[in-house]
Amino acid sequence: MMIKTIKHWLIVLAAVSTLAIASQARAESYNMTVAGASPGGLWSLLGAGIDASVKKAYPGSTITYQTSGGGIANVGVLDRDQADMALIHDAEMLLAESGSAPFREPITSLSVLSYMYTWAPMQALMRNSFAEEYGIESFEDIAEVKPPIVVAINRRGNIASSVAEEMFKAIGVTADDIKSWGGELIYAASDEQMSLIQDRRADMILNSLFVRHSSIMQAGNSVELTLLPLAQSTIDTVNTNSGTIAFTIPAETYEWSPAEVNTVSLGAALAVRADMDEQTAYNLTKALFENYQTLAGVHPAMAALTPEVMASVEAVPYHKGALRYLTEAGLK
Repeated sequence: MMIKTIKHWLIVLAAVSTLAIASQARAESYNMTVAGASPGGLWSLLGAGIDASVKKAYPGSTITYQTSGGGIANVGVLDRDQADMALIHDAEMLLAESGSAPFREPITSLSVLSYMYTWAPMQALMRNSFAEEYGIESFEDIAEVKPPIVVAINRRGNIASSVAEEMFKAIGVTADDIKSWGGELIYAASDEQMSLIQDRRADMILNSLFVRHSSIMQAGNSVELTLLPLAQSTIDTVNTNSGTIAFTIPAETYEWSPAEVNTVSLGAALAVRADMDEQTAYNLTKALFENYQTLAGVHPAMAALTPEVMASVEAVPYHKGALRYLTEAGLK
């Protein structure tokens, strides 16, 4: 009789255990949104990669890509709790944290789970004929020479535009200075910038672009360009004030500008609210890091992604749950 009773309770315990495991599995599937930018482009592919990574770790999960106005808009989206996660540039989060323009007051509700990439460098592309005419070999030379330069940077409100302005500020140059030299500072979208320099209506463009971006290669086929390096002092100042990171464009990257070029770069991180449940943040971080190759496979531009890169955000803090995973994984 006792043996039957023991068997009965073993069966009951097994059934309870099975139900508990099933319940846990259901709890560890996530139906969330990630705010990005436009429907096309790299960020939408990253949204798909995040979805695939979380699905691999927690079957039944769905991470839906939510179109948005981009990183600066996504700060507000997360702060208002209108998405679960968001892609935001590191420099944008630093501006938000400090309450600098375009933000009216500090926003301290954000933390990060992972870097997505760190290689969107600011590239100062100048027409070679203009550089030779005025003897310009570095970004700092612009301040020394004071040429009648027409410079195109990104549209106002775009973080690349803010960083470009910070780069000029670091060498002591303002838009009024450029105008007083007989030049002009133009705010234009990336495609328009390329048209301006190809048509020789601009002498230089300054924008955050992936190395060997197709638009750069196309412009280089139309007009001879050179890529201006930044001095270390400029890089340090811009990084401190903008949350950018140091970046080196390798030698021979462009046949028309073969030397190694030091500059600053924007990175994009996956951000969440700091009050996200700690275990949820841990689980999501674990899913991303353990499936990083899925993220790296969404586009050739992502090939350099590694767990070490993903764990290298410094502009803003990691979520407590993310930090717990990174510590356990030996990445922090």
